[in-house]
Amino acid sequence: MTDIKHYDVILGPVITEKSTLVSEYNQIIFRVPLTATKPEIKAAVEGLFDVKVEAVNTIRVKGKTKRFKGIMGRRNDIKKAMVRLAEGQSIDVTTGV
Repeated sequence: MTDIKHYDVILGPVITEKSTLVSEYNQIIFRVPLTATKPEIKAAVEGLFDVKVEAVNTIRVKGKTKRFKGIMGRRNDIKKAMVRLAEGQSIDVTTGV
């Protein structure tokens, strides 16, 4: 895969309270497209950040049905990837790529 393709796989980091807690265990959470596979995610993270990835876990979050100004609507489905890095590796998600 080329470098440009890596940017299509990693949409951005997920910055939440829970994601900062798992960073203590050498894990980073990224938003990825629904069609992304675990090997693609691993290659993209290793290519963009120059780190060694041990494991990739993914989760598909179904969009909620919500009201928008009285009209029923639906949020988009998203996919998150939890990437566990090798010991001694780290990624600073507060800076841009």
